[in-house]
Formats: sequence, structure tokens, C-alpha cells
Amino acid sequence: MKNKYVGIARVGEKGQIVIPKEARDMFDIKPGDTVVVLCDKKKGMAIVKSDVLESTIEKIMPNSK
Repeated sequence: MKNKYVGIARVGEKGQIVIPKEARDMFDIKPGDTVVVLCDKKKGMAIVKSDVLESTIEKIMPNSK
């Protein structure tokens, strides 16, 4: 399963989680990168690297020149 990964992260006392190394490697997440947390009370939570969303937003709303 090269393109899929399932892992477990423990929530620390300050509410922080560590993204497992395999997931960080898969999405090229480095220290200092920004991620977006998407939440839906019924469907759950997703973590997305912010540059992925930026490129999607740019396609929807391209900069006018």
C-alpha cells in the first residue's frame, strides 16, 4: 500500500499530536510547514497540508492581472 497509510497519534497534555513519520514523508511535511485542520462534527477531522489547499483555491479563484 504505497499510496495509503493508517497510523495512530496520541494527543498530548497541550492538545498537540505528532503526525507519524510515514505520513509526513508521504506528504513531504517538514518542520515549520503549515497544515489546515478541517472538522465536521458528524464526519470527523482531516489534516491537509496548506499548500495543497492554496493550489486548489488558486484554481477556483485565480489572481487577476
